[in-house]
Parts: sequence; C-alpha cells; structure tokens
Amino acid sequence: MITRSAVEFVAPERGEGAVVGTHSTTMSSEHEQQQSRLSSEQAEQPSEEPWTDLELTLPHGRSPTGIVSFVECALVELTHEDVGAEFVSTSVAGTKRTQFIAVDDVGEQFQKRYFDERLGWHETTVSREAVREELVNRLSRSSLNRTIETPSTDADTFRVKPVHQF
Repeated sequence: MITRSAVEFVAPERGEGAVVGTHSTTMSSEHEQQQSRLSSEQAEQPSEEPWTDLELTLPHGRSPTGIVSFVECALVELTHEDVGAEFVSTSVAGTKRTQFIAVDDVGEQFQKRYFDERLGWHETTVSREAVREELVNRLSRSSLNRTIETPSTDADTFRVKPVHQF
C-alpha cells in the first residue's frame, strides 16, 4: 500500500496555503520483516561492552604485531568510551600502577597517572604516541626477562576498565 500526502502551511496574515512538498510512505511486509529481524539480532547479541576483553597478563603468547593491534584497540576504546587503561606491575620493590585516561574528545592527549608504593601518585599529560609506545614496550617485554627480574612476584597485568573504578 502506498500513501501519498502533502504538507500544507498556512500563512496566517494572508490566509493563503502553500504546498511545500509531498512524500510517499510504503508499508510492506518485507520492511516489517527486516525490522523484526534487526530487533531479534540486537536482542541476541550480548550487552557486554567491547572493551571488557581488553585484558592481558604477562607473560603471554602474542606476536609483536598482535601486541600493536591490541594496543590500538585499547586506544580506540579509551578515546570513545568512559574507560581507562591500567598496567599493574609487581616487583620486590612493591606494586606500581600506570593509568591512562583520554582527556580530549579526539584522543590525542591522555592523563598518565603513575603510582609507586614508595613515592605515591604522579600525574602528567602525554600524547597518544607516547601512550602507544609505552604500552607496546611494556606488553612486549620478554617473559624470560621478567622471570629473571622478579622471580617470585605476581604477573604483570594490563586491563581496560571504567574510569570510575580507578
């Protein structure tokens, strides 16, 4: 069924009407089926946020290319969601945390928050390139080097989580 209608506006001072344009509306069972299919597909998809899978424990088995791809995914999420990235490392000297949170809408500037049990918190603003380089370097560290450096400590971890959890 096709319905055509005209939209008419009346100029109150002259009492005249003017047809501005026409449009047609098509009601079809095919369109309704498409809408129904889209609604059911959306309902079947999990409501889990895409950034919840962005977690990595050292040592890991990822390739250097895989690490770069992983970091790029994390940076995209930091730019577009209200989330931050946190790298936690432990050693005989204690736990150290490095957090990154986007401070602008385009993701070119990040707040870097660093915590050392001995020194406390330190904050600075860094570029996207600096965050990318630091995360790629940290996540690319050899598991052999880490075992030699800190043989009896917890594994280093990286995760993306909501900013309010920092």
